[in-house]
Amino acid sequence: MASSWTQSQNKQFEEALAFFDRDTPDRWQNIARAVDGKTVEEVKRHYEELERDIRRIESDQVPLPNYRSAESSTRSYRN
Repeated sequence: MASSWTQSQNKQFEEALAFFDRDTPDRWQNIARAVDGKTVEEVKRHYEELERDIRRIESDQVPLPNYRSAESSTRSYRN
């Protein structure tokens, strides 16, 4: 069962990942301590989900958003 993550917890997770690299002893314990209310297993699972998402994006399995082009916009930003 996936746990829900707040925006604040995601930010804490991202910062902890950047600080505690792969060579850090007890990396997952340190990351869990840095993220309010999350266990070691929850941060590991969150990381695995992040890796899975990145692989899907990099292999073009996630469609690009359909942004409106500048020409179709009703506003003009030209001077």
